[in-house]
Amino acid sequence: MSCFSNILKKSNEFCELDSAVATLNAPTGAVGLPDINKVLTVHALCEEQGKKAFILTPDEASAVRFYENLSQMQEGVLLYPKREFTFLEVEGISREYEQLRLGVLKKITEGNYTAVIASVGAAVQKTMPPDALKERSFTITTGEEISIDETVEKLIKAGYSRFDQVDGTSQFSVRGGLIDIFSPGSDEPVRIELWGDTVDSITSFDIATQRRSDMVDKIDIIPATEVLFTTKEEQAKRIDALASTLKGKAIKAREKLYADSEKLKQGLNLHCNDKYLPLAYDSDGLFDYADGLLFSCESAKIKEKLLNQTKIAAEELKWMLDDGVLCKGIDKFSLDFDDLCNQYEKHKAIYLDSLPRGSFDTPVRHLADFVCQSSNVWSGTLSQLKDELFPLLKTGYAVCIMAGTSRAGKALAYDINEMGFNAIFCEKRPNEFQKNTVTVLTGTLSAGFQLSGVKFALITHAKTNQAKKKHKKVSSKDAIHSLDELTVGDYIVHNVHGIGIFEGIQQLDIQDVRKDYIKISYAKGDTLYVPVTQLDLVSKYIGPKDDSKVKITRLGSGDWQKAKAKVYASVQDMAKELIALYAKRMSTKGYQFSADTDMQRDFELRFEYEETEDQLRCADEIKGDMEKPAPMDRLLCGDVGFGKTEVALRACFKCIGDGKQCAILVPTTVLAMQHFQTAMKRLEPFPVRVEMLSRFVSPAKQKQVLEDLAEGKIDLLVGTHRIISKDIKFKDLGLLVVDEEQRFGVAQKEKIKEKFPRVDVLTLSATPIPRTLNMAMSGIRDMSLLEEAPGDRRPVQTYVVEYDFGILVEAMEKELARGGQCYYLHNNIDTIDHMAVQIKKAIPDARVGVAHGRMSEEQLSDVWEDLINGEIDILVCTTIIETGVDVSNVNTLIIENADRMGLAQLHQIRGRVGRSSRRGYAYFTFTRGKELSEIATKRLEAIREYTEFGSGFKIAMRDLEIRGAGSLLGNKQHGHMEAVGYDMYLKLLEEAVAEEKGEKEHDEKERECLIDLPIDASIPNEYISSTPQRLSMYKTIAAIRTDADANDVYDELTDRFGVPPAEVYGLVDIALLRNKAQALGIFEIKQRGTAINFYPDDVKVEYLVALNEKMRGRAKFTSAKKPYISVTITGETPLDTVRETLNILENAKKE
Repeated sequence: MSCFSNILKKSNEFCELDSAVATLNAPTGAVGLPDINKVLTVHALCEEQGKKAFILTPDEASAVRFYENLSQMQEGVLLYPKREFTFLEVEGISREYEQLRLGVLKKITEGNYTAVIASVGAAVQKTMPPDALKERSFTITTGEEISIDETVEKLIKAGYSRFDQVDGTSQFSVRGGLIDIFSPGSDEPVRIELWGDTVDSITSFDIATQRRSDMVDKIDIIPATEVLFTTKEEQAKRIDALASTLKGKAIKAREKLYADSEKLKQGLNLHCNDKYLPLAYDSDGLFDYADGLLFSCESAKIKEKLLNQTKIAAEELKWMLDDGVLCKGIDKFSLDFDDLCNQYEKHKAIYLDSLPRGSFDTPVRHLADFVCQSSNVWSGTLSQLKDELFPLLKTGYAVCIMAGTSRAGKALAYDINEMGFNAIFCEKRPNEFQKNTVTVLTGTLSAGFQLSGVKFALITHAKTNQAKKKHKKVSSKDAIHSLDELTVGDYIVHNVHGIGIFEGIQQLDIQDVRKDYIKISYAKGDTLYVPVTQLDLVSKYIGPKDDSKVKITRLGSGDWQKAKAKVYASVQDMAKELIALYAKRMSTKGYQFSADTDMQRDFELRFEYEETEDQLRCADEIKGDMEKPAPMDRLLCGDVGFGKTEVALRACFKCIGDGKQCAILVPTTVLAMQHFQTAMKRLEPFPVRVEMLSRFVSPAKQKQVLEDLAEGKIDLLVGTHRIISKDIKFKDLGLLVVDEEQRFGVAQKEKIKEKFPRVDVLTLSATPIPRTLNMAMSGIRDMSLLEEAPGDRRPVQTYVVEYDFGILVEAMEKELARGGQCYYLHNNIDTIDHMAVQIKKAIPDARVGVAHGRMSEEQLSDVWEDLINGEIDILVCTTIIETGVDVSNVNTLIIENADRMGLAQLHQIRGRVGRSSRRGYAYFTFTRGKELSEIATKRLEAIREYTEFGSGFKIAMRDLEIRGAGSLLGNKQHGHMEAVGYDMYLKLLEEAVAEEKGEKEHDEKERECLIDLPIDASIPNEYISSTPQRLSMYKTIAAIRTDADANDVYDELTDRFGVPPAEVYGLVDIALLRNKAQALGIFEIKQRGTAINFYPDDVKVEYLVALNEKMRGRAKFTSAKKPYISVTITGETPLDTVRETLNILENAKKE
């Protein structure tokens, strides 16, 4: 028994309720229970009876709260969320909520839980019954025998899709004896390796690198979606049977049903099966799974919510029936109130209410009346605690305090003992609470309570996010892959020959040996075949803009060399400037901050969320810089909402702790307001004065602020560029934080540097910046990258739909009905006002606002302020919201013509909703115009995959990062990036930096080394069938430089595709030899008859001497137009001859 159950066992009311539940076999009730005591009662009853609990709450928010509280008292608590049914024709839809539900149901069928909590809305939704779920779930364990074909069939039956490579949930792929599966319930996908038909091993793997990580014993496969039929034929048959029963008016519906059934007969998938749920199964929702005690919390509210919901659903249904989307037979998707009452009777419900009701929904045989007081959460001040504890302990109470983390708990127990009370800290829960003692535990609840009958009180600290199970983090670390997504027709960059168009992989037969070549076409009809052994010289062209401006190079014209030289000169200037600035900064004397104090640690402990590893790393990097004598100049980059503000505030606090002043400079008044509020909230418990300067502050107040600032009475000042104007004097400024750095002009930035040459500066930027760029600039610019999203973000329910104003109006009305606000993205300034008027006409009660880039800074600030204060319901805007402020109440986003935007933009804009605990919705719409252009179709496909499987994240991140790189390096460099493509640009930048630092010389002319030997060196189709994957591996092999690289490649190949065939080893050998030859200045190696010719750049005498000595007449030198050394092959393979010759030359070079 837990310590919490033991308290209640002393209460008479509880004991009577307990025996009534055990013996009466009928519904029972309890009143007088505040929310927190309901949790305690459920916990104790289940422990006493040894049963599991099913708990209904009125809405999602109360369900989440109940779940968090109960999880503090017992293990194995599950939360069952509500899902959205989609009856419209959608192109794509995200299924995170369905998959969460199926994961919970699977655990219930396995008995792997102690309690399930659901809002009534979730519990009454029909779903897959237990038998169907068991039939479509299966487990694969190491050592068992399985057949690949049967497994594929089972996966398809469970709703999975087959792909070449798994990069999102509910996908699988099969390559030879390897099966990759990403089951929706798991954090990462797994790879199953077969030996014959036996499962040899199961390992999880990383989506980004596709490399295996940890071994697992088994994998549980749950269905990918809730509505599944055994086969498409079966579904078509049932639809036809339903359609044949429809008479009269239902002609529209009949046509739609036949159209769907036709699609299925042709073997096509329906994007959304939700409307056929009633045809698939008979279901009583979550109650099919209920086993144990059924609790109804606040039954009056549950009744009210359910009746409302049923009413709204009936309205929607009427509309759908008129439109023929639904019809009789497919029109009931949830249980109604009468059905719920039947379930109450059947499962002998226990009603837990806070206030007495006239009567419950079903007659009860026993009614317990509890007397409890609930108390608010403790704010954290010790004086308040002392006042509360003294009277309790004096009258013989046992007191328990939930203190959050164990660090905080130990400190608190010590403080209470210092006050003269008796306190103990328990890491593990004790069996009993002792009288006249304060027991300090870890964890927090949503409220405290007092039970005077049993003399017990519980006080709890405000909620801290407990260390959650570490999520598999989606990070953008590996976002730039350059050959993965290459398709025919893409632009491609060859380091030596320039930009051309990729025409695919071709096999050519030369001297009876088949080899793979990449075909690239250039301007004026020229074609270049690049052997796959040289793929490291080729990369996909990634430019900052659309492809329309790309200039294709002409082979042999020298244009490419000129373009490269021009870019190099420019990067060199940039590197020079940056290095000079860096050196100057390093020699300037700044202020050296002291190491972290206890107060700093206390401030960091009070952050109410769990920090991500990235946040901790960045904070350490920044504080480390502040502790150095040179002034700091660091850039902190991270996507919107990755917690940059918290990292910056920690730096500010460090600065204030040393008695210096700190300023935060922001581009807009609204951002100033937001930062000001955040800083006030975080710094409240400390003796720190925070002020703001912007046009929201009255002139009189501004004057006062200026005076206090000069006298040093203000510690932290937040403001717009008013901060850097002439009349502002700081007494002792220690740190300047510049937010959204990309929105300040060059002149403003210079002004800042002149005004505060010795002050530490931290700049924050919201567009992420590629890691590769960070590496290239290491040592001349300090950057910290936040690449990890905070864990508790809720998924955004996303739809890809054809544009239909009616549907969008309905979506907006739905959002307004739940008290939220919407963004309506209309990316055309000329017609934006007209659009706003149309929306106003459709929803007359809504307050509609407009925001776009042609409005002045002041106008925009006013719009944002209205939005934040809830005075605008629907904001019709352009993509300006990308850089806007956080408004957590906006939870519906509608985007017109989503197919005209890149994934990067969509990804960033979608991050603007779903930022609170409420669910966010995004509608990506497109117009089916006359004919979608090929690019738009491709984009739409990408958006759909991104929505459904979460794949495409890499592409989104990559495009975003390139935008970030462009804005960091300025406009001039942007043009250069376009001229040579991103990869090449980075390479040149790295060389320029290395040269400026004196690390290596720049090599003007890039040489390639071509090895042409009649040996089998390729990756066979049977081994890797997908072209992009084969290309990517070719490139990896071509880039091999050392034996360690070679081993790593063998590992990766074995890992992802099974044991490599002999031809692949040939490829690796050639890559290693090619690298050695290049270092020796040899640019071509060819076989002619029985000899092998080596073509060096310049013939060194020592080479010839060494060969003559060691090879005894086998080597001879020919000084033709292209001089070469030829070596005869004697009884060994051509490769051995090349290896031997290169070794001799290498030794000669060393001597």
